[in-house]
Amino acid sequence: MSSELKHTRNIGIMAHIDAGKTTTTERILFYTGTSHKMGEVHDGTATMDWMVQEQERGITITAASTTTFWNYNDQKYKINIIDTPGHVDFTVEVERSLRVLDGAIAIFCAVGGVEPQSETVWRQADKYNVPRIAFVNKMDRPGADFFGVVQQIREKLGAKPVPLQIPIGSEDSFIGLIDLIERRAIVWEPDETLGMKYHYTEIPADMVDEVEEWREKLIESVCELDDDLLERFLEDRTSITVEEFMDHTRKAVIGHRIVPVLCGASFKNKGIQRLLDAVCCLLPSPVDIGSVKGVNPYTEKTEERNPDEKEPLAALAFKIATDPYVGRLVYLRVYSGVVKSGITVLNPRTGKKDRINRLYQMHANKQYPKEVIEAGDICAAVGLKEIATGDTICDIKHPISLETMSFPEPVIGIAIEPKTQADVDRLGMALNKLAEEDPTFRVKTDEDSGQTIISGMGELHLEILMDRLRREFNVDCNQGAPQVSYKEALVNTVSHREVFKKQTGGRGKYADIEVEFAPADNGVSGLQFIDQVKGGNVPREYIPSVEKGFRDAIRNGVLASFPMESLKVILKDGSYHPVDSDSLSFEIAAKQAFKHALKKASIRLLEPVMSIEVVTPEEYMGDVIGDFNRRRGQITGMESKASSRIIKVNVPLAEMFGYVTVLRTLTSGRATSSMEFSHYAEVPQEIAIEVIEKTTGTKTLV
Repeated sequence: MSSELKHTRNIGIMAHIDAGKTTTTERILFYTGTSHKMGEVHDGTATMDWMVQEQERGITITAASTTTFWNYNDQKYKINIIDTPGHVDFTVEVERSLRVLDGAIAIFCAVGGVEPQSETVWRQADKYNVPRIAFVNKMDRPGADFFGVVQQIREKLGAKPVPLQIPIGSEDSFIGLIDLIERRAIVWEPDETLGMKYHYTEIPADMVDEVEEWREKLIESVCELDDDLLERFLEDRTSITVEEFMDHTRKAVIGHRIVPVLCGASFKNKGIQRLLDAVCCLLPSPVDIGSVKGVNPYTEKTEERNPDEKEPLAALAFKIATDPYVGRLVYLRVYSGVVKSGITVLNPRTGKKDRINRLYQMHANKQYPKEVIEAGDICAAVGLKEIATGDTICDIKHPISLETMSFPEPVIGIAIEPKTQADVDRLGMALNKLAEEDPTFRVKTDEDSGQTIISGMGELHLEILMDRLRREFNVDCNQGAPQVSYKEALVNTVSHREVFKKQTGGRGKYADIEVEFAPADNGVSGLQFIDQVKGGNVPREYIPSVEKGFRDAIRNGVLASFPMESLKVILKDGSYHPVDSDSLSFEIAAKQAFKHALKKASIRLLEPVMSIEVVTPEEYMGDVIGDFNRRRGQITGMESKASSRIIKVNVPLAEMFGYVTVLRTLTSGRATSSMEFSHYAEVPQEIAIEVIEKTTGTKTLV
């Protein structure tokens, strides 16, 4: 195992919109010498926001990765950074980044604190067990409250925040910070030095008591996690060295027992160097994370791969992007072994071999060619053909399939058509490329109207994709009004026997199945198939075909062809014909059983419900709540923050189109809102009838 691996950090930067992720990344690139000029988000010059749409809107849309180096304690550390979006419409970019990272920096705005998307990314990091450190940014802003944010991290996120630093001053008077462990103040020079220079000074006299109080809390928080350390601390605290204390702090971070909190003001170039030190000192290397588990696709046994270049190759494809010059770029996290340009690898999902033509280390949208990438590193490969996001690539002789990723279902769709006949073929190719890149983007053709329907995570998501179609692929499209992705659900239990017979002269078709349909168990989505056939009445080789038939059938429900959210199907019995039965007959029987049985059943329409948080000045609160009542909203909580009110509400997505414009009008542009998918809920009957009639074009009986 190379010693380099101990000094490698794979980190992500995650936060709510506008907390300062990209600005912080730009400062990191500047101080580490990777870039020689600081890019700014508001000027459209940020290195990591390289897409035209990102530069125009001042938001991050796609997760960009880069590699940089930092010297800490006379040791050079390699840091692979992924800057992720904050907008909920691009949550897939955060999800897939966290799946392959070893650590993360969670950035919080010193004024906004823990905001809705902060909670979402925190939950995603919990899901993938990513250790993290918190950075309270924008300490120079009016209303900045470092200790208030620490309190919110504890209360809203259920974490154990432990400040390693506290700020000297806030708002306009924020000049530096105090290192609680070293008991000394750090003050940055005036801005002409671009934050490169800072000096150590004595702790201001009026802060000595506060520093001692927080220092005690820090030491106790770490010591109480280790019995030996606690014993020594109580006997003689001078016996614990700073190095030893930091070593225990690091173990606590990697074990998800504490979250160290740092502070600064990225835009004013304060606090970044100390943040980089903390990344090197406290976040894990691939060695600390240890082995990764996977399943051998041939033996179906669990196997492990250690972060070592001597082990067989195992890497995860976590992102696919199309580059106009080099073609299809597949971003890989290498967990074990080495990847070399020119080697042939196996994709266990498809069972096919593929060749890697070229390898690159990425810096935003620029590629630097590499011959070899070792375990623990992140790179991009060109040449892999039949690969999808979440696929494993591995050594041909040592196959392994790593745990893949789960992605949220799209909740909104629009119908599109090319403006000219010449664009028809180009549109198909462009949509395929975009769907390859983004697992939350779906394309389907409506069977009745023949229209192309594209679906995504929100209005902004689809707007960006339409913009990319026009700019990157030169395809102009007309688009329809946004449509909600409804689903159907069964509410009672139905038994059914389906006999499929077809005689066409010669060999016929025959399948007979007895099934029971019921609502799926809690927490199950999609098809829950249970085989209860006894005595070989339906031969084993036909059972997968029955399951496949039902899996295909639930994509189009019986009410208005919306997909079934979930369905339990129990195969009870059946019969077969020794000559006429085959796999296809049983697949068709399953599809027909679904159609015939569910027409007799009780089906409900479900709609996506969004969780919305509005921050509004108090005088507009009545208008905002009144508007939500008209939109079938249910208030779930209200809080006060300074002179503002925070309103939390669940509202059906169907009622939320164009809401941002309405909110601006109601509050003279002074309120802000954020929205994310919450759950599916039953549609009230009168609205369900309207939706079904509009979708099917036929009147329904109540």
